[in-house]
Amino acid sequence: MTAISYPLVERTLANGLHVIVSEDHTVPNVAVNLWVGVGSRHETPGRTGFAHLFEHLMFQGSRNVASGEHFSALMDEGARLNATTWFDRTNYFETVPTGALELALWLEADRHGHLLDALTQENLDNQRDVVKEEKRQRYDNVPYGSALIDIYATVFPPDHPYHHPTIGSMEDLDAATLEDVHAFYRAHYGPNNTVLTLVGDVSPEEGFAAAERYFGPLPAIELQPRERHPQLPPLAEPVHLDRVGDVPNDRLYICFRLPVDTTPDYLACQVAVDVLGGLASSRLVRRLVRTDETAVAVGGWTMGLVDGSGLGTITVDVSAGADVQEIEDAVCEEIRRFVDEGPDAAELESVIADTERSWLSALASIEERADHISHHALLTGDATYVNTFVDRIRSVTAEQAKAAAAAWLAPGSRAVVRYLTEASGGVDVPTLAEDTTATGTTEPTDTTDTTGAAATTRRESEEAS
Repeated sequence: MTAISYPLVERTLANGLHVIVSEDHTVPNVAVNLWVGVGSRHETPGRTGFAHLFEHLMFQGSRNVASGEHFSALMDEGARLNATTWFDRTNYFETVPTGALELALWLEADRHGHLLDALTQENLDNQRDVVKEEKRQRYDNVPYGSALIDIYATVFPPDHPYHHPTIGSMEDLDAATLEDVHAFYRAHYGPNNTVLTLVGDVSPEEGFAAAERYFGPLPAIELQPRERHPQLPPLAEPVHLDRVGDVPNDRLYICFRLPVDTTPDYLACQVAVDVLGGLASSRLVRRLVRTDETAVAVGGWTMGLVDGSGLGTITVDVSAGADVQEIEDAVCEEIRRFVDEGPDAAELESVIADTERSWLSALASIEERADHISHHALLTGDATYVNTFVDRIRSVTAEQAKAAAAAWLAPGSRAVVRYLTEASGGVDVPTLAEDTTATGTTEPTDTTDTTGAAATTRRESEEAS
């Protein structure tokens, strides 16, 4: 069994800031990682897209920092930096040489405490336009660009916080006033709604002292109590949504509601999805790609979420001339066989080994390690999850994976989004997603961030600056 014991020392400042330091002197760098407890699930109807908008606004200057200076000041020191927004949080991060740590913390504290001094109507209008252009370039004008928006709208009910995508509605952003966005910042951006993780060439004593020096003076905010939703049950019957248009080939997304992240049933579902489609040796790859040759690619992924549901998806890129319905039927057949048989010993060993390799590879980067630590400290209350995940996934048995698949992956509870070429035809049914106007990325790990902060096993969708 692989033993993982990255050092973690935690402290909460008087104003509520949760600070975590993981000392690692391998290289003379420090990863500075902040997770703020605000994402698209915290938005209200008519006010979607605000969390992602603030990710952009946070680079437009603050009380003591000029617009764009956050990037230029740190890049002059050799830093890498960016930010991302997700359903459950907004993340700001930079990896800096050890000597630039205090500069990074000063810059972060200034915008996390004093952004409104620089949040003008001009900045708001400018960044609204930037977000619109991002939507056009990344989603509207790329094949399969609206895949995740369609998945969310099909899997989650309209009143659920995961029903609308992180990028939000352009109409909502157009309607937002300066007072609206100021109020959003005041409601969510405070030290008592933030986790600060430092990983790298810094001791706990140095890290806590620096955090206190720069963030300690920031006042706590009044947080409105927000209970998480109860677990969503599986869909009561299959749901289908077809999109017909200019795409290279037919593609199927076969989706399921899952248990919430980190629970034993979620991990068992993760194993089941990987056995079915997540690896090069998975069952659907062997059948559809190698034997039947009706697909050119198959994938399987799970999305760990915390507010009442997770998400699991099998994707199939269909070979030219193959029948889409026959492929969907074949996927359902393989799922039923898995429910009946469960994974064999070799399949279970392969999935566990691949998951362990991915996890350890991610944690080898101080940037990704900091991101995972912040993730679990903020969303699950357990920063030590980075040290226990491998043991948890190794503890999943074949019987548990079989039982989880029976409960959560039954074909009768599937939601199917099909992207079809004009030649394939199909029935376009846009009404399922009409109440959400933005689009999503084509793969759950897609992000414009190139600094390595995307998490390998979290498999989430993010909006990045």
